[in-house]
Amino acid sequence: DAGLSAKEILRRLALKGINYERLDAVVITHEHADHIGGLRVLLQYVSCPVFISEQTLEAYLRQANEKERYKRVEALRGRIVKILSSKHFRIGTIDFNPFSVPHDAVDNFGFTAEAHGVKIACLMDFGHITTLIKDRLRGCDGIIIESNHNRDMLMACPFYSWDLKQRIASRIGHLSNEDLSQWLLNDFDGCAREIVLAHLSQKTNEPNLALLTARNALASRSPLFRCDTRVTVSHPKEPTEWIIF
Repeated sequence: DAGLSAKEILRRLALKGINYERLDAVVITHEHADHIGGLRVLLQYVSCPVFISEQTLEAYLRQANEKERYKRVEALRGRIVKILSSKHFRIGTIDFNPFSVPHDAVDNFGFTAEAHGVKIACLMDFGHITTLIKDRLRGCDGIIIESNHNRDMLMACPFYSWDLKQRIASRIGHLSNEDLSQWLLNDFDGCAREIVLAHLSQKTNEPNLALLTARNALASRSPLFRCDTRVTVSHPKEPTEWIIF
């Protein structure tokens, strides 16, 4: 996704020693601004294609005014690779298997990415963990997953309207720390060596609280359950550390 400003995306790539000219692709999961807002300007710097579904592309263009829509169309001209949110695609040597997740976007998806025998799952912006999500998270070596809010902090937040709180807490909103902990307690298979908690709200969550909730869930598993999973949290203003498998 490309939700940050182009300047911030390029800054973070540079901090990790990545030359933006070597990017193979940009994959867009859905049309919400915090996932696609920086795309048009970013395309002025990178020459790679954009992998995006037809529904998400239409929504991205539709939500802009006439002037901005023209700029988006021009920026994307000749750069689009259309994908389906439920069909395998490949970028270089990496196999992507997307799957639908419940969110109030037109065609939102998470995905697993697999190469050289390592499988990573990445899923953001979804309101609850479905049977399909549980299935796709099994057997992963690493998982990047939303842990958006603490339920009590969300309800007490003075900055959000009641309607916004209801949207976030809904089954097509965002995943809470508590919902994630239930998956860790009851359905996580223990295969992933690394779990990164991501997309934390800066108003209705705290990194240490998200970590504590997740780690307590794993610690509460049966003594027969064995895993060497490290749980960490992403930072909203800095790139995540490299994880080597």
